[in-house]
Order: sequence, then structure tokens, then C-alpha cells
Amino acid sequence: MEELKKRLREEVVTSFDYSEEITEEDLYRRIDQVIMRAAKENFLTLEKKEQLRREIYASIRGLDILEEILLEEDVTEIMINGAEHIFLEEKGKMHRWSGKFESRQKLEDIVQLIVARANRIVNEANPIVDARLADGSRVNVILPPVALNGPIVTIRKFSKEPFTMERLLEIGAITPEAAEFLQLLVEAKYNIFICGGTGSGKTTFLNALTAFIPGNERIITIEDAAELKVNGVENLVRLEVRNKNTEGTGEISIRELIRASLRMRPDRIIVGEVRGAETIDMLQAMNTGHDGSLSTGHGNSIPDMLDRLETMVLLGTDIPLSAARRQIASAIEIMVHLGRLRDGRRCVLEISEILGCRDGEIEKNPLFVFQENGEGTAGVLKRTGAVFVQQTKLKRAGKREWNFSEVEDEEKTPSFVAGV
Repeated sequence: MEELKKRLREEVVTSFDYSEEITEEDLYRRIDQVIMRAAKENFLTLEKKEQLRREIYASIRGLDILEEILLEEDVTEIMINGAEHIFLEEKGKMHRWSGKFESRQKLEDIVQLIVARANRIVNEANPIVDARLADGSRVNVILPPVALNGPIVTIRKFSKEPFTMERLLEIGAITPEAAEFLQLLVEAKYNIFICGGTGSGKTTFLNALTAFIPGNERIITIEDAAELKVNGVENLVRLEVRNKNTEGTGEISIRELIRASLRMRPDRIIVGEVRGAETIDMLQAMNTGHDGSLSTGHGNSIPDMLDRLETMVLLGTDIPLSAARRQIASAIEIMVHLGRLRDGRRCVLEISEILGCRDGEIEKNPLFVFQENGEGTAGVLKRTGAVFVQQTKLKRAGKREWNFSEVEDEEKTPSFVAGV
């Protein structure tokens, strides 16, 4: 079948006059013609004909063998280590896939197709690039000579249906009590920062929180590669960074976009992820009247994320460490830490409020902490019993004060669940 597919694909490609535009209908008609001719010489079932039709089309106009994997709902990560070594993460478990690209050149062609569609450039002079697919999936590419075993492509797939808080509740990523608490905080315009390791679900969780933003607000999202899907907000502005062109000019960074967004009359600013000097601009936006702003960052715990934020602030401006800590403590009010358990499940591990600086150190108040049950991987996010101190914004927004002792049990249904 593989040899037959290659031969039929070659027949289709050589049969076209590429000086004229080739429509989808023309391509499918030509594919059907060569398959019917081949069926006279080879016994092909209807299933085999349909498979050949899909694969030949994918190899010409699509992403070749990647098309098949991208359709698999359970696959969350695709790792391509050269043309012949492909690994998948499926339902939280990693395994090697049996498929492979017909050649290294074919893989390189697919890479160029992906980055071109995202208006990016990758070559030996600029061998590293981040891009996205049409469905929003995140793509990272590293080419030789940096990559020694051929083109390296990592694709982080996102569900076709964005994860809502209801869905996160269903899979046990968060408890109803914690979800209702976060809903109140978003509606009352608390500044929230989400942290976690690679693949912990930061973007997914951020997207779920955006569903609680009132629809009458003006929202500006700023991302390195646009992934957020904010629904229910009409006055939405989406901004994406631009890399340097082949002449080395034309770059527009996250930092520039944050500064530009301040002049666009936003109610909230959502920064997909901070990695460097742009952190100081994000914090200043939170501190200058844009309450309810959200962002994410890489950190293995909340204390670790606070340390990283300090470092990133100092990269962006020349101020004393004590001043950097005060900027962080005054801007961020709530931090949510996500992680992956040993069984591959992603969940909320901690929710803390930031109380300010005391004796030169940022003080946090853990409100919810994940507790494992015995020596197994199962566990649950439990409230610590600590008092939620910063209730002012809840009062201003007309929300009730949050008293954890008033919540009778952890199975209480949150008010946002459909049908309630």
C-alpha cells in the first residue's frame, strides 16, 4: 500500500499544470481518477480506496502522516525526532508511533508548510521557531545544524472544544468549591497569575477562567502564538508577536504589545505567558487601573514562580530587588499553581493570595492545597482553613464576602454549572 500510494501521488502531482490555480475539487477529482485506474490492476476494497484518497490528499495539500494523528482526540502531544522517530502522548502516557515520514526531505517540506501558514520563517540561519496550526495547536520546530538527528517538531494539541470549568470539574482537575471561589475572583476583577511546569495545563486553565469575564468588558489578549479562545466577549482584541523577517528587522515583541495595549482602553489585559523582560510591563499594567488582568508563567511551585518573577522583572528594568518584590506583591493578588500527578492527571495543586511584602519578603496565604491520599497518586484539593484576607474587591463588585466556614461540604455545586 505504501508503494502504491507513492506511485499514485506522483501520478497526481505530475498530471497538473501548476501555472493555473488548482481547486480542491480538481485535486480530489484527479486523485479519484488515478485510484480507479489502480483498482483495475490491484484489488482494492472500498476502505482501502478511501484510505488512499485521504492519504494522497494529505501528502499534497495537508500535513502528510500528521493528518491522521491530529484527528486523534486522545493524543495531546506529538514529538517528531527526525523522519523515522515519532512519539505520542496519549491519555497522559507516552509511546512510540509506528508511522514515519517517507524521507527527511518530506518532513522538511511539512515543516516549511507549517511555518509559512503561520507567517513565520525557519531555516539554517534561524533554526528555531514557534508557530501554530490552523486548529490552534502549538508547534515548536528546531532544524539542523542545531538538531543533530534531523528536524525536531513538537506539537501540543488542543481540544477542538475548549476546556470549560465544567469540564475541568468532570475530570477532577479542581473542586466545585475552589472553582466557585475563582469565579467570584474573576468577576470581581482580582489580578490572577497561573503557574506550573511544562504541560501542566496553564493555557487550558487560563482559557477556562476567561469564561467568567463579563461580556460587556473590553479585553485585549497578548500572546507569542495565539492560542486563547475567549468566548462570550464581543469587544475582544487579539494581538500576536511578530518575529524578525529575513533582513533581521520588523520584530514586534510582547513587551511592545503590552505597552501599546495600554493606549487601547482595555478593561482587562490577558498575557498568554511571560518569559522575560516583558514581566515588568505586565505588572505595571496590573498596577495602573487594569484590574482583573490574567497571565501565566513557568514555575514548579508558587515560591519558585515568585523567584522567577523577581528575576524577570530585574531583566526588564534597573531597580532594587526590594522594589521588584513590591511591584509583584502589589500587582498580583491571587496565584494558582497547576501540576501533573504521577498518573498523568493535570490538576490544581494550590491557590494562594499574595498579601504584600513583609520584612522584604513576599507573603503568601495558601487557601487551597492539594493533599494526596496515602501513598497513592489519588488526592484532592482541600481548603487550608486560612481566612481570605483581601475581600475589598468582592465588596466593591457587590459580591458576598467569602467565608470558607460557610461552605458546608466540598461537593457543593457551583452556580455556573449549566442548568443550575
